[in-house]
Amino acid sequence: MSDQPGIGQTLRASLDLLRTRRFGTFWTASLLSSIGTWAQQVAEPWLLLNLGGSAFVLGLDAFAMNAPVLALTLLGGVLADRADRRRVILLFQSVQMACPTLIVILLAAGTVRPWMVVALALVVGVTDALSMPSFQSIVPSIVTPRQIDTAITLNATQFNLSRILGPALAGVLMVSIGALGCFAVSALSYVPFIVVALWILPRRAPAADARLRIDRRHLFAGIREITRTPHLRGALLTVLVTSACCGPLITFVPILVKDAFHAGVRQFSSSLAAFGLGGLIGAAGLLALVAGEDRRLLASRFAVAYGAVVMLAALDPWVSALAALLVGAGVAMTASNTLANTLLQRTVGPDLRGQTASLYMLAIRGGRSVGDLATGASIHVLGVRHALLVNGALAIVLQLVVGRMWTARPIPVEAESRE
Repeated sequence: MSDQPGIGQTLRASLDLLRTRRFGTFWTASLLSSIGTWAQQVAEPWLLLNLGGSAFVLGLDAFAMNAPVLALTLLGGVLADRADRRRVILLFQSVQMACPTLIVILLAAGTVRPWMVVALALVVGVTDALSMPSFQSIVPSIVTPRQIDTAITLNATQFNLSRILGPALAGVLMVSIGALGCFAVSALSYVPFIVVALWILPRRAPAADARLRIDRRHLFAGIREITRTPHLRGALLTVLVTSACCGPLITFVPILVKDAFHAGVRQFSSSLAAFGLGGLIGAAGLLALVAGEDRRLLASRFAVAYGAVVMLAALDPWVSALAALLVGAGVAMTASNTLANTLLQRTVGPDLRGQTASLYMLAIRGGRSVGDLATGASIHVLGVRHALLVNGALAIVLQLVVGRMWTARPIPVEAESRE
C-alpha cells in the first residue's frame, strides 16, 4: 500500500496551511496588494491608448516595467540572501506606492502625459527587480520544508484570484470614476502588505549582516551553480520561453480588443478577469497534485499548451470566444510556471534561495520585457493577429525542444530529498 498522500489529504494540508497565523495573514495581505496591482494593470494601458499611445507605446510601457529585471534582479537575489528582507521590502514597496499616488495627482490635475506613465513604470520596474527576489523567498522562510510546494501553489492561487477580482473591480471603477480610481486603489493596496511584511518576516541577526557581505564572487558563484544543474536550467528555460513568446498575449489584449474586435473597456477587463480565472483553476488543480508526479513533464506540456492557446487567440474571429481562450491561457501559464517554481525552490538550499528566485524572476520579467518590445514592434509590421500567431508557433517549437532536453535525465536523489 502506498504511503504517498492522496488528493483528499493534499487538499486538507493546503487548507490547514492557509489557516495558520503567519502564512494565512501573509496570503491575505498579498491578495489585497495584488488586487490593487491588477486594477492598475487594467487602467494603465487603457489610459495610454486614450492619451494617444500606440501599440509601440504599450510595448514600451511594459518594457519599462519589466526590463530592469535584466540588469538588477540578480543584485536583488543577493540582497534577498544577504540583507534584511524586511528592510528591503519596506524601502522598495514604499517607493512603488508613491508611483500610483503621483499618477492620481497628475490625473486629478489633468496634466498626465504618456511619457510620465512610462517613466513611473520604469521606477516600479527598478524597485520590483530589487525587491521581488526577497518577496519570492518569503514563502519558503515562513513554512516548513515539507510545506514549500503547497505554500508556493497557494501563493499562485491568491495571485490568480486577484487577476479575477482586480480587473472586475477595475471594470466598475473605469466606467464610474475612471482611471484615477484604479490608481488610487493600487496605491492604497500597498499598505496592508507593508504592515504584514514588517510583522511576519523574521529579522536577520546583525551579526549575520556583518558577516554576509554582498560581493560579485558570491553572485556569480551562485548563478553558476544553479544554471549548471540540468533540472534547474530546464525549469528556467521553460519559464523564459513562456514569458517571451506567450506573455505578450496579455500585454496586447487591449490592442486585440480595441482594434481587432472593436470592443471597449468592459471586454478588456473581463478578458483579464478570464485569464485570472484560468490561473485560479490551474493553481487549484495543482493543490490536488499528489506526490510522485513528474513536475517537469507536466510543466513542459502546459507550456506547449500555452503556445497553442496564443495561436488560437490570434485566429479567433469572435470576441465572445476570447474570454474562454484566456481562461485556457491562464490555466496553462500558471500550471507551467508554478510547477517550475516549486521545483526550483524545493531542490536548492536556503543559501541560494534568493538567487534562485532572482533567476526565476529574470526568466519571467526579463523574458516578458524582451517579448513585449519585440511583439510591439512586429505588430506595426504584421498586425496584432499575425504577430501573436508567430509568437505562439515559436513557443510550441522551442518548448518541445526544451522539454525533451529537460526530461531526458532524472533529478538527482539528493536534490529530490532536500527538505
